[in-house]
Amino acid sequence: MTDLGKMGFGTWAMGGPFSDPDGEPVGWGPADDAESTKALQRAFELGVTLFDTADVYGCGHAETVVGQAFASVRDEVLIATKWGCGFDTATRRMTGNEGSVAYLRRAVEGSLRRLGTDRIDLYQLHIGDLPLDDAALLRDECEALVAAGKIRAYGWSTDDVERARFFAAGEHGIAAQADINVLFDNPEMYAGDYAVLCRRPLAMGLLARETFDVLPADDVRVTNPSWLRFFVDGKPSPEYFRAREAVRDVLTSGGRTLVQGALAWFWARSPRLIPIPGVRTVAQVEENAGALEFGPLTAEELAQVESVLRP
Repeated sequence: MTDLGKMGFGTWAMGGPFSDPDGEPVGWGPADDAESTKALQRAFELGVTLFDTADVYGCGHAETVVGQAFASVRDEVLIATKWGCGFDTATRRMTGNEGSVAYLRRAVEGSLRRLGTDRIDLYQLHIGDLPLDDAALLRDECEALVAAGKIRAYGWSTDDVERARFFAAGEHGIAAQADINVLFDNPEMYAGDYAVLCRRPLAMGLLARETFDVLPADDVRVTNPSWLRFFVDGKPSPEYFRAREAVRDVLTSGGRTLVQGALAWFWARSPRLIPIPGVRTVAQVEENAGALEFGPLTAEELAQVESVLRP
């Protein structure tokens, strides 16, 4: 399996509220399971077949929603999930990183159960800074899981190029997942011979919303985790907001919405990039999927964007 398609959808927000080990919220506020299910099924109707989740999203809840949404069409979709972040389902609280082979073996069984499936199409390590010596053991175990038929391929969700390439160098290592979008590029990441699932392709909503109302207190964009880049105290980062406005006209040319232009950038930038925008409503799915009808930015439009943002 190597063809992951041009776009997938992410399900972090569908997990609902959960917190980090210190009790700080790291979800996106409340989730409506009925709407989440409708959104996922609408995406499938519109031709999107790749869906990215993680066992820790909602401490297992997002996986359950994804599994139930696609139970009747399991063979027609690709499910990507992640492991490595320990969590307590009762308290909906993360318990810390888990980088052992023993944990991997338990984690894959838990994901298979929640997803209601007998195999995971793409299994991704969710600890971005795990030492390579530890990762080597996990890569070997992933190969064993491929041989056992429990996963089909694997990759690493990390912003470190060396780590991404190390995991992708395995026989069934086909992908990495990284923080990439039109406002924040990382071209070294996709110079290798593997696909890159691009998380936060819409800059956590900065490239998707025209107005920014007060976000709920349990929204991760309000709680300011150390890795948060595009928002400050629930408001758009001034630096990235200015960058967005500087390329707005190019991105919205040809009748595209801002969202659709931001997604079109990926397909013009590299055939290896697969944006996986997070969604939770049917309306979001339809707007995102609509970008496929427009296709990539033209070479001239891409050059304009790059000359403004990365001269």
